[in-house]
Amino acid sequence: MYRTHTCGQLRAANVNETVTLAGWVQKVRNLGAMTFIDLRDRYGITQIVVEEHSPADVKAVAGGLGREYVLQVEGRVVERSSKNPKMPTGDIEVVASKLVVLHEAEVPPFTIEENSDGGDDLRMKYRYLDLRRPPLQRNMILRHKMAQEIRRFLSDEGFLEIETPYLVNSTPEGARDFVVPSRMSPNQFYALPQSPQTLKQLLMVAGYAKYFQ
Repeated sequence: MYRTHTCGQLRAANVNETVTLAGWVQKVRNLGAMTFIDLRDRYGITQIVVEEHSPADVKAVAGGLGREYVLQVEGRVVERSSKNPKMPTGDIEVVASKLVVLHEAEVPPFTIEENSDGGDDLRMKYRYLDLRRPPLQRNMILRHKMAQEIRRFLSDEGFLEIETPYLVNSTPEGARDFVVPSRMSPNQFYALPQSPQTLKQLLMVAGYAKYFQ
């Protein structure tokens, strides 16, 4: 099983449960006898503990971890002695009985945190890493929720969502067409519509008075 819970799901009610988590290594703190690993996925962060009496193979894996390693953890949920009120999962931690590195990672070019040390150009170059950061995740979730609300409102008002074609015959207007060659018909081209005006008029003539896309 890949995972039984997400990294933002466990609470005090899960104490003594055996769980499997998977995510990216946010941070590793080696205190000698114990190692603490912050494991992160899209849903949050859970603290993983490798204790002094943990199996040797578990301690060996923990000692070789780096930031953004993809890690699978199996262990028991326990109550934290020093709780972290700033984290939703701050009341618990997972004592690891098994660690599996699903994929190693090079040191990322910037920190995958709330406030990154990477500039705009660097973050755009490594967009897939930037999208892991919480501010961008919140933006994507907000965008999704707004789109859902707009669709719900328009649907309740009797509008139909209809997707008009993105490739049409060339209709020269004021702007230059963006043409796309046809793979099936040599020397023939499609164009991206400058506006869906013609297609909207077809829908209006067909009786679709209220539509959106």
